[in-house]
Amino acid sequence: MIDRAHTEGTLWRTAVSAFSYYPTKHIDEPGYTVGEDITWCLEPLSGMDHTVLARLSDLVAAAIVDPTVNRAALTKELERLADG
Repeated sequence: MIDRAHTEGTLWRTAVSAFSYYPTKHIDEPGYTVGEDITWCLEPLSGMDHTVLARLSDLVAAAIVDPTVNRAALTKELERLADG
């Protein structure tokens, strides 16, 4: 089981990243990649197994780029991890 504070931290960071994301952000901020946001979002869970982090990475990326469609899947997975 994972500390709920860590999963909530990841969810909060993803929300902040999604709020500030837009498709041409890399043009306005040279060097920016969604990958740097994903890394930041997953920091609270950095001690987890790499296979779990890879799955979460995909869910976080999707939630950043299109939160309306993808936030529920990330939220459910984080809840599942926190509940053990």
